[in-house]
This record gives sequence, structure tokens and C-alpha cells, in this order.
Amino acid sequence: MNASAPTWRPEHEVELIAGTPAGGGQDRPARVLIELLKGAVDRAITLTNIAGRGGGNGWDYLARHAGDPHKLAINSPTIITNRLLGESTLDHAALTPLANLYTEYLVFVVRPGGAIRDARDLVAKLAADTARVPIAFATAIGNMNHIALGKITQAAGGDVRALATAVFDSARYAVAHVVDGHAELGVITATSAVPELVAGALRAIAVSAPARMTAPFDTVPHWGELGIDCVVGTWRGVIAAGHLAPAHVAFWEHALADATQTPQWRAELARHHWVDTYMGAAQTRASLDREQHVMADVLGALGLLHATAGT
Repeated sequence: MNASAPTWRPEHEVELIAGTPAGGGQDRPARVLIELLKGAVDRAITLTNIAGRGGGNGWDYLARHAGDPHKLAINSPTIITNRLLGESTLDHAALTPLANLYTEYLVFVVRPGGAIRDARDLVAKLAADTARVPIAFATAIGNMNHIALGKITQAAGGDVRALATAVFDSARYAVAHVVDGHAELGVITATSAVPELVAGALRAIAVSAPARMTAPFDTVPHWGELGIDCVVGTWRGVIAAGHLAPAHVAFWEHALADATQTPQWRAELARHHWVDTYMGAAQTRASLDREQHVMADVLGALGLLHATAGT
């Protein structure tokens, strides 16, 4: 970025927290970022994995270090849904969003020759008898996959609370459930379906992105093309402790913007079918506030909104 010299720089070791184990959804971008940030930070950057509650344990740790700009964490939608589902009392507004990095959009997959031929067929079946469409997804009730299903069912005029879902610990298990004929539909992160799509064991009928994605999804319609508002995905960002000074935010915002413009980062996005949805600090905070309201509406329709969640 073309920016003036920062008025603050890290003064000692920086800790980046990933709320999943090694190899998990928050761990992967954390490891890439550490390598790309080394030049800008000029201090050691350590990765700490604090697994549990979809990242909730890591954000709780971050919240205990208010004012410390040397503590960062990977952010994801769970920071909002944990509170809405009653699994956490931490409000994302108590922390400091620094950037949104990318989004993993979802793909709706079926078996070739199965009962669901295309997205319009799915909508019709959900409208006619929601409970008679067995669906597989991962990894938790009330996550973004479930929210996407809720939005599609609402748009179809189906019974959102009648969705017949099987929830798995891994997207790969959900894929297998559909391939084996135990479910008619799978809703999973796009990259998780690639092997079966390439092999012809599954067929994609829609994606939850705002536009068509790259191959092998380039011929797959997004829901907007079908007249349905369903732009839903698992975004990843970087968030810091609460009560940071403007100079702290400015340093990290600039460093992250530079890191995500590198060829190495671009290659990582392409490899995982991650879509660049980069936003700076102010835009990210506004986006989180909007997401909270959207998620609360759908989780309420699903009967999952915790009584004390509030929005």
C-alpha cells in the first residue's frame, strides 16, 4: 500500500490465535499470514491454537487482553453465531475487527440422476414438502450452511423448521453421505466437493456466492441468478483485542492489506477456492453488524435463536 510511515509498530513478540486445531479452518490462513507479515512486523510472530466452541475459546482469550495490540486472532462467523445460539456471552463489538480476508462460499450438490435435477427442482421440493428432502451438511447446527438452507427454504415458502438434516463433523463425511445415497442434497464449502465433482460422483446445482466462481464451478449458477437472495459463506478475517488505539489499528490494517496483495496469498486463495472479499477495519466492523442481524433473523426462523441473545 502507498501509505505514510506508521506511528506505531509492534514492540515485542506478536501472538496470532487460531481457534481450531492445526490444519483446521482458522489455522490454515493463520499460517500463511504469519509468513507474509514477517517483513512488516519485524518481530517474532507465534501461532497459538486454542480450539473449542468453533473459535470461541480463542476469542475469549483475546478479550482478556484489552488494549494489547500484540494479540490477534483469526475471525469467522462463529464469533456471531456462538452468541446468538447461547454458546457464548462475548459480543463481537467488544473486540477490534482489523480486516476481512476472504469467504468460503457454499455449493449445493446432488447425485447425478438423483431426485433433484437442478436448483429450481430443489426449490419446488422444499416448497411442497420440506421434510421429505434429506440434507447433509457440516459441521454444526446453526452454522452458515444451516443459515443458507434456511434462507433458501424461506424463499421457497417451505417450512424452515421441518428441514431434515444430518450434521457431520467434517464436510468430507457430508459428501460421502450424499454419494452413498443417504441424502438427496449436500450443502458444503465449495473446495470440499471438488474431488467428487471432477470424478462425476456429484453434480453442483448452485453456489451461494454473489457471482459465478472459478472452475469447476464456472458453469454453476449462483442463487441470485435464480431470483433468490442467498449470498452466504464462511468468511475469515483478523480481529484484535478491544480498546486499541487508532495507531494500532492503522498499522495492522496496512500490514494486512499489503500481505493480501502478494502473489503467495493470491495463490492460496485460488488453491482453496477462497473468494477475495477483503475489507479494511471500518468496513469489516459494519459488515459484522449487518451479518449479526441477518443471522439472527434466519436462526430465529429455524427456532435456534437463544432467548437472551439480543441484536
